[in-house]
Amino acid sequence: MFTSFHAMIPSDAELASQALTEEGNYRFPSFSASDAVTLGLSLRKRFRASSRHSKGKGLVISIQTVAGHTLFACTVGDLGHPAGVGDVSLNSWTSVEGMVGVVRQTGHSSYYVEKSMSAMGKSAKQLGIHGDHIIHGGAFPIWLDNAHCCPIAVVACYSGSSQEDHHLVVTTVRDYLHKINKTEGARMSASSALGTEVQMPLPSVPIRESTVSSYQRVQVRQFISK
Repeated sequence: MFTSFHAMIPSDAELASQALTEEGNYRFPSFSASDAVTLGLSLRKRFRASSRHSKGKGLVISIQTVAGHTLFACTVGDLGHPAGVGDVSLNSWTSVEGMVGVVRQTGHSSYYVEKSMSAMGKSAKQLGIHGDHIIHGGAFPIWLDNAHCCPIAVVACYSGSSQEDHHLVVTTVRDYLHKINKTEGARMSASSALGTEVQMPLPSVPIRESTVSSYQRVQVRQFISK
């Protein structure tokens, strides 16, 4: 009984592989400041409707370009309280910045980096990740379909739970992309009905191989295959 229960829990290598697949699947046709605001508000709304928020948990959200320009920032909860307690703290924002730094340096989600490190039994320094970075799930790269070199932005949230923060970001990004695709599909159908020429969308770019030479993803794949 206990053996079969243990078999149901995914390994760190499997979680890393799943996170990598998510990065390849959830790419944007374009990404503007307006998209960042809409995505940020969607994250806020989803968290406020969650059981974590009803139990008193807080969240900080940040969406930035890879160059460091803030497109959206929001706190869900109280940053301090007259009683001396709060749902979030100044350390929450420090953690978010550290997680965003991981994405900027590796080009991958902070959850993928966290689980890859655990699967390989290596430290951040051994994988070439330097600086005051926080290896914690919740920061996700914004890739464009037709851009191969690097992500253009990072969406991140922090509440203290690595897996739940990653899941919140990924599901919100997924649903937002589904909404975009549905709207685009309706527009194309309407254009076809009117007999106008519709430009076909560019095909999705396959999962990008990291250009960070010190980041040994090959080892993760070998670990998974074992």
